[in-house]
Amino acid sequence: MAFECIKTDFEGAYLINPFYSMDSRGGFVKCFEKDIYKQLGIEFELNETFYSISAKNVMRGLHFQKNHPQDKLVTVVKGAILDVIVDIRRDSKTFGHWQIFELNEENHSVLFVPAGFAHGFISLEDKTIMLYQCHEPYDKETDTGISILDYDIGIKWPVDVKDVIMSDRDKELMSFEEYCRLEG
Repeated sequence: MAFECIKTDFEGAYLINPFYSMDSRGGFVKCFEKDIYKQLGIEFELNETFYSISAKNVMRGLHFQKNHPQDKLVTVVKGAILDVIVDIRRDSKTFGHWQIFELNEENHSVLFVPAGFAHGFISLEDKTIMLYQCHEPYDKETDTGISILDYDIGIKWPVDVKDVIMSDRDKELMSFEEYCRLEG
């Protein structure tokens, strides 16, 4: 199966079905190749790679960097998540809109999250491993986010929010209204 690039509801954000092969030994997934992505219209220079391991019902996000915003490639190596992106580009016709994607170890999908989007997810299984590949370096000084449970954004989660597990940091993230009041 060759790479397939699927447009999302947002200009510049794509869901990618990567190369996948399976035989009696198991499977092989190629989730990134610079030249293939370039042919698909995605300019991406890898700067850092990391992964998270999450229990079921862990929510992370909605994260972004105010300075040096990052393009990201995200995929699930083990388990399953509902991944969400929110358009926070003030001049965009889809500003404040969101879209959810299911990423899991079975579909091998890769989500390209361009700079200008807040990103988060909820883990649907224990020990879910999510791989992140980022274009820009981490900027601790401006790393921030919007509450993933913000009422103004209105993400429709298929779980009872009383059951979610969040970091103290994520519980204290700003509201979308607060974000809108920030300068430029």
